Amino acid sequence: MVDVIQIDDPDDPRFRQFRLNERGLASRAQKRDDAGAGLFLAEGDLVVERAVAAGCRPLAALVDIQRVPGVADELNCPVYGGGYEVRQVVSRLGVPLSIVTLFHRPARPSAAELAARSNRLIVVEAVDNPANIGSIIRNAAALGWDGMILDHTSADPYARRSLRVAMGTVFALPHARTTTLADDLAQLSEFDIYAMTPSPAAIPLAMITPGPHVAVLIGSERSGLSDELLALSTPVRIPMAAGVDSLNAAAATAVACYALGPRSR
Repeated sequence: MVDVIQIDDPDDPRFRQFRLNERGLASRAQKRDDAGAGLFLAEGDLVVERAVAAGCRPLAALVDIQRVPGVADELNCPVYGGGYEVRQVVSRLGVPLSIVTLFHRPARPSAAELAARSNRLIVVEAVDNPANIGSIIRNAAALGWDGMILDHTSADPYARRSLRVAMGTVFALPHARTTTLADDLAQLSEFDIYAMTPSPAAIPLAMITPGPHVAVLIGSERSGLSDELLALSTPVRIPMAAGVDSLNAAAATAVACYALGPRSR
């Protein structure tokens, strides 16, 4: 059984690492580093369990001293424990979870490496809301897609909010980040590339017969996809009821992943 180090003072210096903001956990450069640099914070026993199962290396954990989750026994790192009030102050959550764990960020594939081993890719441009990124990941993983490529302006899949919304499915959906998204897409010669857009000139999604390799592009809800990416793809749309122009990025992704996903479901 894990040896929990009980701490009753929320100002104890050993708790400082759990108070790091997103930039403190990983700089912009580290978030773009495919080799794995920086940290991420997993919240809740399910997300921690999935991080451990994926082989992520823990640095430190904070648990409910009254109810230590079983996953704490699998952590090869210091495990600190506190009561409700201590954990609430440290984690800065309204309702503190039974465990939060700092992990080293794992290495990521490049866009080319990911495409070479994938059949269904979600490609994201300028989606800067971590909740949307988390929802997109959860949708894609649930519907059998096997990779995601993000441009450097999109939110980080390992951000705290992304991880919470995705319920740890980020570890089941490999992803790559790139500063040259258009160039990388131009190399996907084996893929049918579809761009989600509300344009009435786009082809209705139901009219598409997906091939063996499919990539779907999702853009910002404010400005949509760039002209550069649209030029590399076939525009497709989800028909909307009168007076409604579009779904949000996460909902549109779920529809697209179902319509163009693997036929083995």
